[in-house]
Amino acid sequence: MAAPSTTPPATRKVTVYVTLKPTLLDAQGRTVEGAIRSLGYDAVSNVRIGKVIEMEVSGGDEGGDEAAIQARVAQLCDKLLANPVTESYRIEVGR
Repeated sequence: MAAPSTTPPATRKVTVYVTLKPTLLDAQGRTVEGAIRSLGYDAVSNVRIGKVIEMEVSGGDEGGDEAAIQARVAQLCDKLLANPVTESYRIEVGR
């Protein structure tokens, strides 16, 4: 009888970018933009503030399949990491 594999499942680095939906006023972005302009950087405009979430996700039964990882992380975003009413998100799965 063969011993069970002790090799850990492959992990992939996943980055999630969460931003306010473009139709919503970004009050924090406006405040930062005002501060930037007060420092003399007049060429800066339309500042939007968001969040970046980095994690490592094991492939599990899918063996690191990118589409399966995307789907699982999208579920996390919908349930916890982003407010689907006010925020959009983009997921990048690294190699």
